[in-house]
Amino acid sequence: MRIAMVTDSYYPTRDGVVTSITIAKEGLEKLGHEVAVVAPDPGKEQRMDGVYYFPAAKFKNYPGYFIPIYPSNKIEVLRKIDPDVIHIHGMAPMALKALIAARHLKIPSALTFHTMVGDTIKFYSPLKKFPEGQKKLIWAYLRQMLKRPDVIIGPSASTIAELLDNRVKPKRTEVIPTGIDIARFRPGPGGTAIRERHGLRDDKVALYVGRLSYEKNIDVIINALRHIDDVKLLIAGKGPARENLEAAAREAGVTDRVIFAGFVPDDELPHLYASADVFVSASKFETQGLSVLEALACGLPVACANERAFKDTIKDGVNGFLFDGGAEECAAAMMSCVTRGDSVRENARATAESLSIELCVKRLETLYAELAAQRKTRRKAKNVSR
Repeated sequence: MRIAMVTDSYYPTRDGVVTSITIAKEGLEKLGHEVAVVAPDPGKEQRMDGVYYFPAAKFKNYPGYFIPIYPSNKIEVLRKIDPDVIHIHGMAPMALKALIAARHLKIPSALTFHTMVGDTIKFYSPLKKFPEGQKKLIWAYLRQMLKRPDVIIGPSASTIAELLDNRVKPKRTEVIPTGIDIARFRPGPGGTAIRERHGLRDDKVALYVGRLSYEKNIDVIINALRHIDDVKLLIAGKGPARENLEAAAREAGVTDRVIFAGFVPDDELPHLYASADVFVSASKFETQGLSVLEALACGLPVACANERAFKDTIKDGVNGFLFDGGAEECAAAMMSCVTRGDSVRENARATAESLSIELCVKRLETLYAELAAQRKTRRKAKNVSR
């Protein structure tokens, strides 16, 4: 099959959506399928070979993102690719362009709902007033948007449930997580070099990996250190909230126990997880949480906010630890990882194995085949009616 993945974010942007597309693309290509990526243009110097680009402008409120606000030959581009299925990743202008083209070309469409966009309004909207009103408008937009693709894919069951609870009426829904590379992320790779690089030596280390963005609640983890002795926090990633997080560490009086590692290359990630004793996320935003799954695959005990996708994946005291509330509760879950971590490591790995790339990509392949078959059936019916 030939699949066109149309996305609102792609390299050089680094986020969960980009990671999800990369994983699915590589997995599908291993199965013999052709995958073409259609993305906003980041500029001549940052383009990648083989990617189809639509003209775009920089998103001033969120550095590193690009918005395709200009006219584009969307129908001609997708006609040239001639895909069996158009798979949309995102809800912004690229999604609209893809749906218009899919309808015009009569190509089945799937849309993966990666991000609860209403939760980001207070942080990134250029309009600072009436955030609740803006959130209502977003849900009105989502209800209109999500009823149009042939299928809406949620990376977790809680994502689909939340859409339905907010009166979204899709034609069809499927839960297909982004797969984890359990061969690369596994117990074993040494983390000594990472520890030495950051002067951690024999310290107990809590790890956060991901974008440093406001909606991730990383400040909760920093403040949790006030309730824990002898644990240092290693924060790996970059993003617009870094200066605020540095200020939070100063205000909490824990600057000597917080290390900002910056962006960590993909090939170092398994060693990064191996360097830690605990993985922690206080985010209430995740529709899946890929870094948590990578940590589970490495057999690393995880402490997560008892929210959204984490509730689907983490069973408290079985394969990790969940917490409600703020910094004090986060600290307690982190200490459970330190003192009871050995009891959850095996179950953590088993959870990740159930979400392997191979299993998840196979589910995507099956869905695409069903959509492509429906297209052929419609064409035959149309020809017979003539």
